[in-house]
Amino acid sequence: MIAQRSFAGWYRHRLVWVAVILLATLAGTVVLVNRAGPEAEPADVHAQVMTRMRATLEQADPGQHNHAGHGGQQAATGKEKPAVICGVRVYGYEPAEVTTLADVRTVYGFHLCGVAEQKRPWDVAVKLAGPVIIDMSSEPPGIQVVEATADTRFVDRLREMFPDKYEELALKEALAESEMADLRRRYDAAAGI
Repeated sequence: MIAQRSFAGWYRHRLVWVAVILLATLAGTVVLVNRAGPEAEPADVHAQVMTRMRATLEQADPGQHNHAGHGGQQAATGKEKPAVICGVRVYGYEPAEVTTLADVRTVYGFHLCGVAEQKRPWDVAVKLAGPVIIDMSSEPPGIQVVEATADTRFVDRLREMFPDKYEELALKEALAESEMADLRRRYDAAAGI
């Protein structure tokens, strides 16, 4: 009788573990099918916009950033142009309700870029920084930075260029700490430091 009870208990215990393993396997399969299938959740458009914004700024010649006096650092020596390494922050994009990157037309944000000349530390690198608008409807995307003009102060120019909902962010927000750390790491690697 005792032998039958221990066998029955062991058998039931074993069935419970088999059931748990089967349920876990099925749950994993459902998750994998959901991620790979056509019903997958929509992509993170904000993250895609941030990646595209960074790539656009890094692929552009520093002169295309429209910053006065920051072009052609090594042109006279005939060496390959140094990489431009950027950190970005997306304030928003238009139209705001889009669900795919292809539908984004205009991006509003902030950029901080360093021109990574070989062995030049970040602290003395040429930098390009400030609020930026990227026109994603053209190829290559257009880059507009906010700069003061002879007739207009920086703040007034920013208010002319940015929608009201992004003005305050553009006046006080820069890069997140994690983005700044990533920028510095990538800059050091590109500059060979």
